Amino acid sequence: MIDVRRLRTELEEVKAALARKGVPGEDVDRAAALDEQLRALSSRRDDMRKQINDLSKQVGQARKAGQTAEAETLQAESRRLGDDEATAKAETDAVERELRELLLRIPNLPAAEAADGASEADNPVLRVEGFDPESYGDHQRVPHWEVGAELKILDLEAGAKISGSMFPVLRGAGATLSRALCQLALDRNADAFEEIRPPSLVRTDTLTASGQLPKFAEESYYIERDDLWAIPTAEVPLTSLARDTILSEADLPVRLMAYTPCYRREAGAAGRDTRGLLRVHEFDKVEILGYTTPEQAEKFHVDLVARAESLLDALGLAYRVVEICAGDLGQSHARAFDLEVYAPGCDMWLEASSVSWFSDYQARRANIRYRPASGGTAGSPSSPRFVHTLNGSALAVPRVWAALVETYRQPDGSVRVPDALLPYMRGLTEIRRA
Repeated sequence: MIDVRRLRTELEEVKAALARKGVPGEDVDRAAALDEQLRALSSRRDDMRKQINDLSKQVGQARKAGQTAEAETLQAESRRLGDDEATAKAETDAVERELRELLLRIPNLPAAEAADGASEADNPVLRVEGFDPESYGDHQRVPHWEVGAELKILDLEAGAKISGSMFPVLRGAGATLSRALCQLALDRNADAFEEIRPPSLVRTDTLTASGQLPKFAEESYYIERDDLWAIPTAEVPLTSLARDTILSEADLPVRLMAYTPCYRREAGAAGRDTRGLLRVHEFDKVEILGYTTPEQAEKFHVDLVARAESLLDALGLAYRVVEICAGDLGQSHARAFDLEVYAPGCDMWLEASSVSWFSDYQARRANIRYRPASGGTAGSPSSPRFVHTLNGSALAVPRVWAALVETYRQPDGSVRVPDALLPYMRGLTEIRRA
């Protein structure tokens, strides 16, 4: 969440920044008013507590001096104030809850460097790599769902029978190819990132910490009986690994990576292209994530983008780097870049990776802080500060799988395996119909 102190000193600047995301100022004004009310109520409650403590001391002194009547009078006053304090505490707690719930809904401020724009249509393409539309033959202009069915490596009908639409089944070499993509991503980031295998089901506070709740509840799968949520991305559990923790600056940046299945209801998918693997409810993904100091964040973000790009380069896929404009940024995002692969059979650019910087927004929700190595007064440690969090997909399997199958389709209908994946394919160099 955003720092509530900024509503006291930079209210108009906060509203102007959120306006770049298309967020109206009413919620911000309401939050500022609630913060002012909360501080007044807290001060009144604390004054009452001080008076009660003072009266308790006076009661003790009066009894000690044998002034029984005076002690009874002071004790009655203390009880009356105690009732008032309990009422003030209830009012304070109610306003505090309302403020927190409102702050959880207010998006992060976009970074000053984020591109201006109102929607996806305004996202600038920064560069295009390896794309020549004239280089693709007719044999590559076949969509992956047809290629997959022909080679018996993608079975959409079986998935629909087992679980419903948008739950594909990968078979044979198609399943091996999916696993190979994940292993390639893990291996290429193992030089700097600690591998984690987190749970795929998490508590409500874990999903809240990364910003998915409360806004995206309709997009998530919820197991009511156990009060657990299926993760939409490994970002969720990885962000909470250090929840309620104070790290040492010397240990930053922390670099983590994880392979997990991911689950998304795609509640807003009506009317959008859901053929093949373009939009699915369950998929595999490797996530790379870091906690950094504010000063480390920009360089770390650049490195995450470079790592995602290097995977697409290794696979020999055409791709482009797109900056997400302020109006298209997500709830928690300060700045983000998408890597989109070109799928010649679909003739579409498909998002393969989203690389995001969240500033201290998630860290405030998760209470992840670090203690600076210097900056305190002589003989005393520095006060803890919130880390910055960043993450990127490296990579999400379905759309990369789709682009790869279409790009590497040969004139005889087989699919050649890219060299980078050969070590993971059990000796397969090409995929042919069984």
